[in-house]
Amino acid sequence: MTSLNTDDDKLHPDKAIRRFDVFAEYTRLERLDKDYPEDEAKGYGIWLAKVVAARKFSSNSGESNSSGKKRPGPEPKFREIGDELQTDETFDHDIVDRMGTRFYSKVFAPAVAEAKAHGKSYEDIGDPIRKDWKPASAAARKKSSEK
Repeated sequence: MTSLNTDDDKLHPDKAIRRFDVFAEYTRLERLDKDYPEDEAKGYGIWLAKVVAARKFSSNSGESNSSGKKRPGPEPKFREIGDELQTDETFDHDIVDRMGTRFYSKVFAPAVAEAKAHGKSYEDIGDPIRKDWKPASAAARKKSSEK
């Protein structure tokens, strides 16, 4: 359920914002800076976020199905994890739809873009940028506990 607040500063994500979300968005912006089309930038952003997460949480000492080695030939438009292509639609489903389209477009994406434009790295913003972005129910609980 997407937030129905009318003021952008009162928008809340539908679900908790993860480092994964920030990393995928930051990577999407890096690809756009390199003149990749939007669909490819989104596909690469979600793919790389999943590869990094798989390595981080893998029980086999950081190894994953994706070796990270560059294959000969042209770069593919979209990459696979398992049998699933990581596309712009995957990005929209796993990132945008999860947090809410309005929150993504009005709050999340502009904030990450602004931080990146000011020279902040992903490591600089991964946690601080998302600390106040709580789902509406969590934000309401916090507000009522402050009274």
